[in-house]
Amino acid sequence: MNINQHWLTDITRTPSPNFDERSDPADISLLVIHCISLPPGEFDNHYIDRLFCNQLDPDDHPYFKDVYQLTVSAHLLIKRDGVCVQYVPFDKRAWHAGKSIYEGRERCNDFSIGIELEGTELVDYTDRQYVQLATVIRTLLETYPKLSTQRITGHSDIAPGRKTDPGASFDWQRLLGLLK
Repeated sequence: MNINQHWLTDITRTPSPNFDERSDPADISLLVIHCISLPPGEFDNHYIDRLFCNQLDPDDHPYFKDVYQLTVSAHLLIKRDGVCVQYVPFDKRAWHAGKSIYEGRERCNDFSIGIELEGTELVDYTDRQYVQLATVIRTLLETYPKLSTQRITGHSDIAPGRKTDPGASFDWQRLLGLLK
């Protein structure tokens, strides 16, 4: 796996309009792990792509009436089967963290890369997701010098009380073991 012009090579690209410029494109210094499923608890469909591209139809599911107007994105999604989809180039600011703080610094979107895992806080993530996540992170660590294994966090850690992902089902020790 490689990065070319801030896009992972040999994966699916589904460009999202939900990003803007970073104030300092060289300040990529945090990885934020999230989880998402649409509708909640359902996997292997096209609804995440549609949400991140502002194309979610509120009539497709009752839950969508509450979220279809959100303008959000992550840099990357890792599906249950390990397939990666990139929505925003890494040098741009994806809109994934919302109101957030890390080590006293607010607005984590300014300096982070957001990685979504298809899943929920209560369902175990798949072996393929862990292997692919570790591969992606190693590639990011090689490309962006301000990143490190000590600067990987969950959405719940930068938005406590507001967010709970990636949740109790995420095995941090397993990920760190794969990164050694």
